[in-house]
Amino acid sequence: MMPSPELRVSPGIPHALSEGLALLRGRLDVPADFPGKVLEEVDGLRDDPPGFPGHVDRTAVELVTVDPAASKDLDQAVRIERNGSGYRVHYAIADVAAWVRPGSALEAEAMRRGETLYAPGAKVPLYPDSFSEGIGSLLADGRPRPAVLWTHDLDADGVPTRVGVERALVCSHAKLSYEEVQADADAGRAHPSVALLPVVGELRQRLEAERGGVSLNLPGQEIVAENGTWLTRFRSPLPVERHNAQVSLLTGMVAAELMVGAAVGILRTLPAATPEAIDRLRLSAGVLGVDWPVAQSYPDFVRGLEPGEPAELAVLARCTSLFRGAGYRSFDGSLPGDDLGHSALAARYSHVTAPLRRLVDRFASEICVSIGQGEPVPGWVRENLAGLPELMAASNRRARSWEHAVVDLAEALVLQKRVGEVFDAVLIDVNPRSGMGTFQIADPAVEAKLPAEGREPGRAVRVRLDEVDLSEGRTVFSHAV
Repeated sequence: MMPSPELRVSPGIPHALSEGLALLRGRLDVPADFPGKVLEEVDGLRDDPPGFPGHVDRTAVELVTVDPAASKDLDQAVRIERNGSGYRVHYAIADVAAWVRPGSALEAEAMRRGETLYAPGAKVPLYPDSFSEGIGSLLADGRPRPAVLWTHDLDADGVPTRVGVERALVCSHAKLSYEEVQADADAGRAHPSVALLPVVGELRQRLEAERGGVSLNLPGQEIVAENGTWLTRFRSPLPVERHNAQVSLLTGMVAAELMVGAAVGILRTLPAATPEAIDRLRLSAGVLGVDWPVAQSYPDFVRGLEPGEPAELAVLARCTSLFRGAGYRSFDGSLPGDDLGHSALAARYSHVTAPLRRLVDRFASEICVSIGQGEPVPGWVRENLAGLPELMAASNRRARSWEHAVVDLAEALVLQKRVGEVFDAVLIDVNPRSGMGTFQIADPAVEAKLPAEGREPGRAVRVRLDEVDLSEGRTVFSHAV
C-alpha cells in the first residue's frame, strides 16, 4: 500500500490502530494539543475580530467551496463564468495573514508545526480547529471572510491572458462536496458557480499534456471490514476532483510567474525523475499486471491509466515514488542560477492555495498580493524567506514519516490474520548500502522489506509473512523456499 491523500477506515477505528497512532505521535514528536497562549489568541480573534480596511468588498461574487464532504478547513472558494469567448475564474483563498500577526504565539506554533497531518481519526492541524475550521475558514454561513482573491481571465483555450490579485471580503454561498458537484454535473443541474468547472478543467488538462506535464490525482485508500477481516481498497478520484485541482494548479503557476517577475518569492520545485526511478515504477506496473509499452513516456502512461481499474489505481499510488527531491526555493532580489521548475507540472509553481493547512502558503500569498497591488513586500515576509525552505523541508520530512508510518499501521491491520501465508512478489528495488530490497506484492497491494543481496530487480520470488505487530505497524517477511 502506498501513501495517499486520503486513508479511511470503515467501520470505525479499531482500538489497536488508535493505540498505534498514539504511539506514533510520540515516536515522531508530532505536536498534540495547542499551548494555552495560542488558544487564548484565537479566542481573542473570535471575540474581537480585527478590522479589514484594506479589503475591497467582493461579497456579491457568488463563490462556493468544493471539498470532501467532511471538510471544515475550507481554504478555497471558486466561481467560473463566461468572459467573451473565454472564461473568468474567481478564486478566493483564505487570508490567513489578515488574522495571524507576526510575532504572535499563533504564528510561532504554526512555524513549529509546518503543515497539517492526516490519519484516520487523528488529524494534527496546523492551526487550532477554532481558527482553521471556524473564523479563518471560508464557511458558507453568510458572514464575510477576508480572502486573497485571484481573478484569472482565460482565452477560449484556457490560456491566462490577465490576472488580478487583491485583498477582499468574500462570502461563500454554498458548501459543496465533490460527490454532489459530480452528481449535479452528470444530471445537468450544476450550480451556476461551478457549471463551467469541467470545461475549464479539461482545457487546463489539455494544456498540461501539451507541456509534457502530468499532475497526480491520487486515489484515496479505504480499509474496510469484510467477513471478519480487514481489506484495502482504492477509491477512484471523481472527474470533478481533477478539474478542481486544475484551478488550484493554475493559481499556483500564475503565482510563481508573478514572483519570478518580481525576483522575490518562494517556489515549489521538483527535479526530473531518474531513469532508475522510472524503471522501478515500470517493474511495479508489471507486477500489478498493468501494461506499459517500452516506447511510451511516463506522462503518457500515467494519463492513460484508468482510475476505475483497481490495479491501475494501485500504480497511480505508486507514482509518488517519483516525487523524491521535491523542495522549496526562495529568492529575494535575484533569481537562483539553477532550475526553478516543477518537473511533474512542466512549469514553475508555488504553493499559495492552502494556507489553513500549509505554512508556506501564507508567505507566498502575501508576496503575490503585494506584487499585484504594487506595494512593498512586508518586512516580516522577507525576514523569513531565507529560512522557509529548510523549515518546510523539516516539516515535509516529518509529514512523509507520518504518512508512511500510518500506511504501515494500515498494512499491519490488513495483514494481521494472514501470518504464515506465502505471497507471490517481485523485487522492484535494492538499497545498495543496506542490501535490503523492496518487494511488491500484487494481492494485497503491499510492499515487503527483506534482504535482497545478490538478487536483480524484476525477479519473481515468494515471500512468507512471519509476524505482524499492529501497535508498531510492523510486518516481518522472509523468503519462502
